[in-house]
Amino acid sequence: MATGMSGQELPGKPPSLAAIERHARGVIERLPAAFRAHLGDVVLVVEEEADEEMLASVGLEHPLELTGVYHGRPVGEKSAFDSGVMPDRIHLYRQAILAEWCETGVRLDDLVAHVTIHEIGHHFGLSDDDMHALEDAVAD
Repeated sequence: MATGMSGQELPGKPPSLAAIERHARGVIERLPAAFRAHLGDVVLVVEEEADEEMLASVGLEHPLELTGVYHGRPVGEKSAFDSGVMPDRIHLYRQAILAEWCETGVRLDDLVAHVTIHEIGHHFGLSDDDMHALEDAVAD
């Protein structure tokens, strides 16, 4: 039987797009205030899987290889002269997250938090070590 994001057993039904989005938003809400203050304009999008164009843009071929992606310019590279650009976006891909969950046995809520924070880390231009520290800061 599958385990849900709250740790309870589910009757064989994987979490929906909405459930993964709720969890990702909960992760964002637990970020330190200094980080949350710079995420107001970032759009969170949860989709079933990455399309071919997205996969090609990151050099991947199969949609189950991409759990998330950040689109935008890191905070430190932004300029007051930027105008007419799309808002920064964080995409999470449900099917790839579920596949990794099944393959690794990592708790689903931990996996969603990891992917969400990794993409947020790109928004801030963080190193992998900084991303891991941020992940530890929001752990339940």
